[in-house]
Amino acid sequence: MVSTKPDAREAKKRVQRMQANQALMQKQAGRRKRDNLIAAIAMVAAVALAVVLQITVFSHNPSAADLANAESGLDATPSATSGPTSTAPSTNAANIPLPATAAGKTFTGSLSLNGSPLGVEIDGSTAPQAAAVFKSLADEKFFDGLSCHRLTTADKFGVLQCGSKTGDGASDPSYQWGPVENTPADGIYPAGTIAVARGDSTYSNGTQFFIVYKDTYLDQASGGYTIMGKVTSGLDAVTGIAAGGVSGGTTDGAPATPVTIDSFTLN
Repeated sequence: MVSTKPDAREAKKRVQRMQANQALMQKQAGRRKRDNLIAAIAMVAAVALAVVLQITVFSHNPSAADLANAESGLDATPSATSGPTSTAPSTNAANIPLPATAAGKTFTGSLSLNGSPLGVEIDGSTAPQAAAVFKSLADEKFFDGLSCHRLTTADKFGVLQCGSKTGDGASDPSYQWGPVENTPADGIYPAGTIAVARGDSTYSNGTQFFIVYKDTYLDQASGGYTIMGKVTSGLDAVTGIAAGGVSGGTTDGAPATPVTIDSFTLN
């Protein structure tokens, strides 16, 4: 008579296979959990690094107010801490042209970068002091041959900064002026904006300016940045420079492709 009872050895093998499958499933689940944790840590680290890169370029150990302004990262002096200080200038240098020379006027002209002309418009109605300064500097051919020393390529921070006399972003203490004019209440600087870079006070504007090539948010807690005009044509030349990236592969630094101002004329 043939028995219908399962063979004991076969039963034991099935149990062993089940245990092996369960162990494999637990191991795979543990690996997935570990991989997800590693991915989450990497994402947090990447975000933290991006913030640090934009903050530490211009500020060390900032206060809460300083931090907000440092994140906008447009100080004219690379080592300056952001936010007004008691030692900051509060009046214009003696060689600054009067705002009355540009009040109510609109200046149009051309800014040539690496042989590519940009049509520009500077508005003396909304920013008379800035318009007076940059019309005077353009007439003196001050910008011809200077560089655009700084490019940012972060998600909501896309600017090309130019006009440093020394080419390294340092400001000229003998040529400072204010106040800040025509700043956006919402902190949004639209693509095509031409604005004035500054140091640690609203009276530390100088010869540097920045071209916004994509909509950019800049914190306004310490006064913001003067919007003095706009690019009316040729902005693609700046986006082309930005496409080349930043030297060293960061999101804030010297353009990988060196940029020279051929000429800046205003009529």
